[in-house]
Amino acid sequence: MGTRYRRMATPALLALTAPLAVVTAVAGCASSGTAQPAPAGPKSTTQPLPATADWPTYHGNAQRTGAVAGLPAAGRLGIRWSRRLDGAVYGQPLIIGGTVIAATESNRVYGLSRTTGRVLWSAQAASGQGVPLSEQPCGNITPLGITSTPVYDPATKLVYVVAETQGGRKVMAGIKVSNGHVAMRLTIPAPDGHTGYDQQRGALALADGRIYVVLGGHFGDCGPYRGSVAGVPASGHGKIVSYVIPTVKQAGIWASGGPVVSPWGTIYVAAGNGAAFKPPFDGSDSVIALTPQLKRIGVFAPKRWPEDNAGDLDLGSSSPALLPDGRILQVGKAQLGYLLNARRLGGVGGQLAQGQVCASFGGPAVSGTTVYVPCVSTGLSAVSVAQGRVHVLWRGPGSASGSPVVGGGAVWVADWNTGILYELNPASGQVRHQIGLGAALPHFVSPSLSGSLVLIGTMHGVVAVSGA
Repeated sequence: MGTRYRRMATPALLALTAPLAVVTAVAGCASSGTAQPAPAGPKSTTQPLPATADWPTYHGNAQRTGAVAGLPAAGRLGIRWSRRLDGAVYGQPLIIGGTVIAATESNRVYGLSRTTGRVLWSAQAASGQGVPLSEQPCGNITPLGITSTPVYDPATKLVYVVAETQGGRKVMAGIKVSNGHVAMRLTIPAPDGHTGYDQQRGALALADGRIYVVLGGHFGDCGPYRGSVAGVPASGHGKIVSYVIPTVKQAGIWASGGPVVSPWGTIYVAAGNGAAFKPPFDGSDSVIALTPQLKRIGVFAPKRWPEDNAGDLDLGSSSPALLPDGRILQVGKAQLGYLLNARRLGGVGGQLAQGQVCASFGGPAVSGTTVYVPCVSTGLSAVSVAQGRVHVLWRGPGSASGSPVVGGGAVWVADWNTGILYELNPASGQVRHQIGLGAALPHFVSPSLSGSLVLIGTMHGVVAVSGA
């Protein structure tokens, strides 16, 4: 992930107004560009969530579209409720029925009332209140606890989180949404063998009965870590599968959007810069296609991958955007967007098209042939790939660098520096409404949508905005 962009230095925090009530829960290497098997029948497509659906994972679904159909039309904005918790909420809040799930950097998970924000339960995911910066090899989040967006499994009725503990140990906890009971805990062995240097930031994903966990390094790229993925059985029993990028070091998988799971079962991740500055290709600075068993079946890297590696220009600073027609748009730090065939990524230089977009960090949203790309400095960008080329349609407010979602006839994006949430016209990027959230926001923050509510994590807890 490198030092080109500071991910999060803990700022002075602004207080939220709602009091905190706490109810403690009972805690009990394959070849490049190989073809991928296509599904039988017509092409699979990614679909927006219906308005009545829960928000069970980052950007609402396994494909990470961030788009919800049928919500009430967006209108003027107002704070519905705010809830101060015991730490920063970096991940998206989840919504399961009437419960909002929020996980903090103090390794505590909260169940909040969707309508009032009242604390229904809380649970300690792992021992310890997060790791202070003084005990990390490098970094800029303190304390470091749960940074990634959790995921909910309707089969087990558990929400899963990964907590950072002393020595860099990663603990997965499965928590009952109904009452906050910790039903399972297990330690995830580091696939790269360097537990103390790994950091878990990308959102968790659910597929094939497993929870997929991506790993990168800490801010500063210290130590011999390598980007990796672990697939942990949701039951807590059975074999953990894994994949490690075949580079000497680095190539972290750290974008906040985490793995993208296609309707045909292939898992896509994007990796950052590696240590090689000249051929042969080392698997870094790439988009990688994996089977559910985490066998690599395809890879893409730009021809300029040695230059990207030398300049800390991670292709994987943002997660892949999977389009309904089976293409992928990948935008990283180097400001270039690469359009790919998802079923045959093409190896080095195998893109279908490319174009200038922006330096992107976080998770994009997808609606039809438009990808809403989170951009640093230039603001949110709407990118069209309708004509087989990468073309910027419009740019939103320059300071609105958060990761967007789409619903209620609007694009929602936050400015993490000022704590402002924007409601944008999806056709033009024009600001329809905006509201100050009264709190500092984590970098790469992304809202969740539920009916007329927009929920967003802050450096103190969660804010719910009425958007209709």
